[in-house]
Amino acid sequence: MLLSRAEMTFDFHGEKFDPTRDREILRWIFSQFLYGEVTGIQVGHWIYAAPDLGAARFLAKQAIEELQHVGNFVEIMKALELGAPLPAHPVLKFLATGMMGDDWLEHVAMEMATGEGFVLAAFYALMDTLDQGTASSPALREAVAIMQRAARQEESHVRFGEETTMQLVRERPALRRRLLGANLVWMWGVSRLAHYVDRKLPREHAVLSQVQPFLAHALRCAELRVERMGLSDRPLSQLSFSQRSALVAELSGSKLAHGVGALLRGPFGLLFPRKRRLTDTYLSDPGVRELSNPD
Repeated sequence: MLLSRAEMTFDFHGEKFDPTRDREILRWIFSQFLYGEVTGIQVGHWIYAAPDLGAARFLAKQAIEELQHVGNFVEIMKALELGAPLPAHPVLKFLATGMMGDDWLEHVAMEMATGEGFVLAAFYALMDTLDQGTASSPALREAVAIMQRAARQEESHVRFGEETTMQLVRERPALRRRLLGANLVWMWGVSRLAHYVDRKLPREHAVLSQVQPFLAHALRCAELRVERMGLSDRPLSQLSFSQRSALVAELSGSKLAHGVGALLRGPFGLLFPRKRRLTDTYLSDPGVRELSNPD
């Protein structure tokens, strides 16, 4: 990848989650990860849109891996006895489904490279804050081992996105501005999710008290990835308000309408109807519902 594991790692100063004390916190966190993996069904759309056989083969492999990750997170929640998963936060739905790319370029650049790159930073953070030492439970050590295997697969997805994006932008440099605008939108979404976490989760918690600095670090990593892919000649944080506004304004109206609709669909579903998908129904799936009754 364009960023190393060390660059993407945030120092939590040795603080760890405790599976017993932090059961409800971990339940919420893993529930959000589970939803993110279910959105892997969207890969099927991109297999259909793949520009060549090589890309289609990679995406077919990725689709299998994403669905394996769904099972992995169900197994982790079962092993840690976290209970039934909670619904995904509306902002997460906006980021994972509402900001789905309009074309192949947006998919590889925004979803695979920067989007999955951000998720990968969260993978690293969660693995680093789950105590998997020799004194920890076998269930916890296995949970971390599962996440480590999933992270290696996520790294390959990010790398594919980076390499494909750089090739496409070399061929069509004018595409850079659209990708910058799209990245600004999802980064704004992350800041909204961070605001929710900051308000709802206990600030006195040794790990959670560092969530804001961690998210700032993860966004800096996303900016660095954008720079290294050649999409910007400066960190996005250095763009003026007028420059940011112009970039966002250049996005298609359908992109913004689709994203805002996804953000509002949770509380106002009747106003934004659409065909129900697995991302809407997965919580009632038998394989997920069994977490409510582990016996």
